[in-house]
Amino acid sequence: MVCRMFRLETEVDKARRDLLHKRLRDTNTAASPVLRALRGTPAERESPLHVWALDANGDLAGGLVGHTWTTWLHVTYLWADAAHRGMGLGSTLLAEAERLAATERACTHSRVETWDFQAPGFYRKQGYEVVCVIPDYPPGVTEYTLTKRLT
Repeated sequence: MVCRMFRLETEVDKARRDLLHKRLRDTNTAASPVLRALRGTPAERESPLHVWALDANGDLAGGLVGHTWTTWLHVTYLWADAAHRGMGLGSTLLAEAERLAATERACTHSRVETWDFQAPGFYRKQGYEVVCVIPDYPPGVTEYTLTKRLT
């Protein structure tokens, strides 16, 4: 059943997006004592965390882009140039991000999403455990969410 009291629009609207985000955040904060306790603390905001590997010429050999939020590191991108793969660069980048997150930002966990053709095996070797598998996302590909407890 469609409610005829509303007009639906589908254009991208950044101002409405921001308003919706604020209202959802307020609703979630009101409903969750955990989120309420975070309000106004440094842990409430996402903080970027980037680690770069530069070769002898100063060119990008690899990097990790992520952020920390509350006590979690979220790895968004991890990439090593093909010429440097298999030499431990990815492991080094990830370990440095985990170290910074744990020691400088009091993170206790890390999470990452990866596709089946990317690096689920790599993350398992680094101590990550699969907590979610989404088949056909996108069609023909499986997405994995993995987490790790940082020590």
